[in-house]
Amino acid sequence: MYRHHTGYVGNLKSIAFKDLQAKKPEEIINKAVRGMLPKGHLGRDMFRKMKVFSGAEHTHGAQQPQLLDI
Repeated sequence: MYRHHTGYVGNLKSIAFKDLQAKKPEEIINKAVRGMLPKGHLGRDMFRKMKVFSGAEHTHGAQQPQLLDI
């Protein structure tokens, strides 16, 4: 179960793993990694650089090395 509080009295929301996996599978990885990172400025900066994609397609192209004739 993943839980978060909305800020209002008595509003503790929870969602099961299988439901979260069906709706937002990348959020599971985000929550796991965020919990492992250091708390503070450094951890927030590190987390901001991380990108998680659900599925095999992503926006980043692979490296294209070129052969140099020396």
